[in-house]
Amino acid sequence: MMVGIGKGAEIHMLVKDAVALELMRKVDVVVLDKTGTVTEGRPEVTGWLHQSGWEDQHKGILYAAELKSQHPLAQAIVEAFEKEGVKPETIDSFESITGLGITVTKDGKRYWAGSNRMFELHCVELSEELKNKIAEFQNHGESLVYFGLEDKILTVLSISDKIKPTSIDAVKILRAHRKQVILLTGDGHRTAQAVAGVIGVNRFISEALPTDKENVIKELQAQGKVVAMVGDGINDSQALARADVSIAMGKGTDIAMDVAMITLITSDLMLLPRAFSLSEKTVGLIRQNLFWAFIYNVIGIPIAAGILFPSYGILLSPMIASAAMACSSVSVVLNSLSLNWRQI
Repeated sequence: MMVGIGKGAEIHMLVKDAVALELMRKVDVVVLDKTGTVTEGRPEVTGWLHQSGWEDQHKGILYAAELKSQHPLAQAIVEAFEKEGVKPETIDSFESITGLGITVTKDGKRYWAGSNRMFELHCVELSEELKNKIAEFQNHGESLVYFGLEDKILTVLSISDKIKPTSIDAVKILRAHRKQVILLTGDGHRTAQAVAGVIGVNRFISEALPTDKENVIKELQAQGKVVAMVGDGINDSQALARADVSIAMGKGTDIAMDVAMITLITSDLMLLPRAFSLSEKTVGLIRQNLFWAFIYNVIGIPIAAGILFPSYGILLSPMIASAAMACSSVSVVLNSLSLNWRQI
């Protein structure tokens, strides 16, 4: 196990819990978060769909609100406003609603920004034209952030986060090794469907809150599956804690890495198939070591007990017994160290 953990560090994989290295080989289902896991985690605002009632002042209010948010998409909005030279407005209050979005008040008016669920919470009606434009963005795998005032929509932002090329290759390898891969995201159905199609995942779950993600893991475990969860954000921490094997991306949040058993330092999903390979080879060596240690004892203990003495007059010298024990230990150590020279 020590050599396996060391080998993992060499390939940019930190194993915090040795049990995870042993369990990896038993995993049936790999659940992937989208943003920062499958995608690069560098979202950019690519479009605005302003509605009637939109004013330049609203940019400053949204800017001030997103400055206080810790969501990855918030940073993209903040960077877009910084490029435009927008000045943040002074807001009266701020509230973050986990899995939904944020709300702020300004001069007695309540503004909100967030996901499709936050939008539905305010019972806002959309025009057919806006619905069609939103569907177009989602079909390209883009995430949407809705911004409104009370029960009125002010604008919809489309945010693009490129899919890592290695994510597609990693999913292919995992599926080739008969691992079921599930995409689990808080994004809308169309966006999740588009991303799942690109990376080659048959099953996806969209608009998932942190508790929903945890419940998905529970349901899979109730079916007798051994589940590995891969995520990078605060919203993934509950699911990571629930999974049999939890894996965090090195460029993700501190909370995700603190909860996870394994951290992929480079945030490259191609390390995931290598983690499974490392687990298989490490456990294989453990079994070999147990076998050889057992063989040494099966042969040595009866001879030391005198089983050959009545017939052949053979006894095991203490010196030879000591040498055999030393050889047993040396063979186990050398066999373990051979993992350093194996291709993972």
